[in-house]
Amino acid sequence: MKLSTSRLAAFSSALLLEGALAATSGNFDVLTINVAGLPAILNDNGVPGDKAANAAAMGAKFSEYGIDVVQLQEDFNYHAHIYRTNTHPHRTATSGGVPFGSGLNTVSYLPWVDFRRIKWNKCSDASQSDCLTPKGFTFMRVAISSDSSTAAYVDFYNLHADAGVEPGDLTARNDNVKQVADYIATWSKGNAVVVAGDFNSRYTRTGDTGIRDLLASENPSGPRLKDAWVELLYNNVIPQSPSSCGNPAANDLCEIVDKVFYRASPLLNLQATDVRYDTLRFLQADGNILTDHNPVLVNYTWSSGASLRQSSLFGGPHGTWFSDVPVLAGTNKPKTATITFRAGSRLDSVGLTLTDGTIFAHGGTGGSVVSLALGATEYWTQAELCSGQRNGQTRNFYIRAVTSSGRSLTAGSATSSCQTFTAPSGWQIVGFVGQDGSEVDQLAFVYAPR
Repeated sequence: MKLSTSRLAAFSSALLLEGALAATSGNFDVLTINVAGLPAILNDNGVPGDKAANAAAMGAKFSEYGIDVVQLQEDFNYHAHIYRTNTHPHRTATSGGVPFGSGLNTVSYLPWVDFRRIKWNKCSDASQSDCLTPKGFTFMRVAISSDSSTAAYVDFYNLHADAGVEPGDLTARNDNVKQVADYIATWSKGNAVVVAGDFNSRYTRTGDTGIRDLLASENPSGPRLKDAWVELLYNNVIPQSPSSCGNPAANDLCEIVDKVFYRASPLLNLQATDVRYDTLRFLQADGNILTDHNPVLVNYTWSSGASLRQSSLFGGPHGTWFSDVPVLAGTNKPKTATITFRAGSRLDSVGLTLTDGTIFAHGGTGGSVVSLALGATEYWTQAELCSGQRNGQTRNFYIRAVTSSGRSLTAGSATSSCQTFTAPSGWQIVGFVGQDGSEVDQLAFVYAPR
């Protein structure tokens, strides 16, 4: 998704408007790069030149090449120089330099609806000072296309795993990768995923089992994770003895510790189409390297699901993510039979029952219950949500469901901040995606063909 300056401005503002963008296919690219941002006094990384100048050069190149999403690791004490020259409109706030920050940041042309930093459960100082900073991973749900009727989201993870080859390092690193896999299993149910970063892992290194386990991790609602490098360059067969890369890498077949994994979902077909080490575009003016890691660039094509799609998300990024997609993906021709809401002054819960008896319910148990039974040829086709502030957080206060017969069901208190969601022609609302706690914080609707 390469955007000119004018198209970028239009794209960013359009995402904020109802009905502004309804793309059902497209492409985007992702770069992962360790920017060697440790203070020079601690580690010069073997990179010639001034670290501040190198950081500024990288920031400018991210924009110059129009890369959609850039995942940064070791972005510590020279972070301000990267952002000074970078023009991506969506950028994470730094968590600090050494020893306060994780060094993980993202710059993007695509907006996201949630962002979280998670610290590793285990670290090791057996061979390097990995416990010096709160290393870990980040999570964000990125909108690659969004309007009220048809939206497309990908969960992006950025990580920097424990370094070193001592037994303690291997134990910590494998646990790091498992922690990410466990987080994906809980927070990314039913969603497409891209996991990129400095894994400090090689398939050929004895004891580096975490990345193989990541490939084998289960996904009840769809495809398992793939390593784009293994898929495209080795035909999905983990190479037995690839050579280690120099810097710059002599070719793309050698192995580095920086990797990009991904998976599709029932909501989103996702396919890596190209992977390469992008070092030759990230050199100093005199030809020297800018960082001690080869950047990895992956291009993707995507299209909306044929049997399930979703609306854009509405509300605030609070609570725990939930998704009805895994269940719906295994349901033949789902249809809503009954719509059920709970509400008082705010929206406490949303739910529905399918014709096969499957029940979906999200939120708390407060408020009063209202429900609407649908006829055999009646479908839930439209919804309206209104949000407001509660204890400093945005939550959904009101919902209105409208059926194909023109009947409606309302719950909660309407506000001045509302949005209407209409199922695409020939589709119906059959489930939900969002975040909840004791109330409904953020909500999207899942569609299926009638």
